[in-house]
Amino acid sequence: MTIAGRRTVRIWVGLLLATVLALYLVSDVLFPFAVGLVVAYILSPFVDRLARYGVPRWLGTLVVGGVFILAAVAAVLVVVPPLVDQSVALVARMPEIAEALRNRLVIVGDAVRERLGPDQAAEMESFITQHLGTVATWAAGMLGGIVGSGLAIFNAISLVFITPIVGFYLLRDWHHIMAALDANVPKCHAADVHELAIEVDLRLAGFLRGQGVVCLSLGAFYAIGLSLVGLDFALAIGIFSGLVSFIPFVGSISGLVLSLSVALVQFPDWTSVIIVAAVFFAGQAIEGNVLTPLLVGDRVGLHPVWVIFALLAGGAVFGFVGLLLAVPAAAVLGVLVRFTLERYRASTLFNGQPDA
Repeated sequence: MTIAGRRTVRIWVGLLLATVLALYLVSDVLFPFAVGLVVAYILSPFVDRLARYGVPRWLGTLVVGGVFILAAVAAVLVVVPPLVDQSVALVARMPEIAEALRNRLVIVGDAVRERLGPDQAAEMESFITQHLGTVATWAAGMLGGIVGSGLAIFNAISLVFITPIVGFYLLRDWHHIMAALDANVPKCHAADVHELAIEVDLRLAGFLRGQGVVCLSLGAFYAIGLSLVGLDFALAIGIFSGLVSFIPFVGSISGLVLSLSVALVQFPDWTSVIIVAAVFFAGQAIEGNVLTPLLVGDRVGLHPVWVIFALLAGGAVFGFVGLLLAVPAAAVLGVLVRFTLERYRASTLFNGQPDA
């Protein structure tokens, strides 16, 4: 690499590190702006479509933004009150559910001891207790951090009052913002930056729009299915499982464990418990074979392990804002890494051939 090339790399790396540092320093107030940015990005194609029919962008922004806010308010008025009631009741009954579940598992444990023998049963109990304690401690710490940093009163108020304003101005001026960024791209790198921007846009759109519909569809499926079975707290468990399903395997597993815990306490027969489990297995089958291939496909191009790491790292560094932006940031980073690897494989450093 030439001296000018090394200097260019140092400049870009320095700008990236400075941006990450600046975001970290203001992470406590980023929440409404991050949500407004995500909303503007999702709604921008609808405003663009109206603009192609001759509708002024400010008017298209008002129409699209107004429809979105009305839909959000309607969903909040219809879904949130029973959801909050069930969530509060579920949290209040957790000690009772845990005690009843422990008593029921004792009966199962006695039957297992008779089959395995005292030594093997003791080893299995020690293994389960140790790992369940580790998982519970990690989950409690993560949830505590999320609640403490992301769902504070300031963020809740700012989400209601600041996010709509931020979203409106970003949505109205979206093309001007993109044009201003493009005008400051070095001319010698413009073609590469445009190519990367197109690929990033495809992957982000695939995740934000496609995965968002997948999560909402799964939440509705789980909530309706569990309600038909007659499970207590079906709405809270179903919506929670659907919304968390953007984390590979975590949403389905956590929802399955929670619903089975409630089912084992609520239902005296095993048939209802099996039906509850079948609801989640059916949801996973629909997600894997219909929803994800149809709505997301391979546009995101992220390995599940990389997604989980990105979410944990983003949540640990930036709190709830990090969780909100972790997967989009991972998608962008994945595009940059693939671009760098392509350039590396085409270089003399990889091929060992002298410069022409």
